[in-house]
Amino acid sequence: MVSALFNIRKQFTFYGSYHTNPVNVTIHIICVPMILWTGLVMGTHVLPTWLPNIHFAINKYLAFDLNFSTIWAVVNLLYYYILEPTAAFIYTPQMTLCFLSAMKFSERPDHMAIALTLHVLCWIAQFLGHGVAEKRAPALLDNLLGAAVLAPFFVHLEILYKLGYNPELHKIITNDIGKEVAKLRKAEGAKTRSASQTVADDHS
Repeated sequence: MVSALFNIRKQFTFYGSYHTNPVNVTIHIICVPMILWTGLVMGTHVLPTWLPNIHFAINKYLAFDLNFSTIWAVVNLLYYYILEPTAAFIYTPQMTLCFLSAMKFSERPDHMAIALTLHVLCWIAQFLGHGVAEKRAPALLDNLLGAAVLAPFFVHLEILYKLGYNPELHKIITNDIGKEVAKLRKAEGAKTRSASQTVADDHS
């Protein structure tokens, strides 16, 4: 179980099996980074008492603060390095800019209202993507880790794979996703048939 948490093939296969529809994938590519950014903005209100109060402005768009969001960003990035070091290295500038811009934005008096609104709208868009396009419940309901921690990195990997990154691993994972989707559809079909049979028995 623990080893699976650090296996990029298993983790991405699980995530990918819930994101096969192009419309749903596009929604996630747009919304997941925004959910991360708005989450970091809102996370500035969670300040562990044992952390020193450190803040410095870099420019009018970027700033650094030591708070819960800092810990979240660093721990997640370290996890990504364990999963896939090269892809994590490529992702590091994006995560850094996401974090620093979120810290600067959190200085605005209306930051919480804007971040919360965008956060909720993006989640609604993702649920619609799953319900209308994918026609499957989101991975959030089966794997909170995948939704809360891994989604930003997997969106990043999704783009890298489309650009030709690590084609061997991409091919392996694509095949694994196909098998997983087939297995899930078979299980859902069996569940539907069982439910139909139960209804038929009740009316007989």
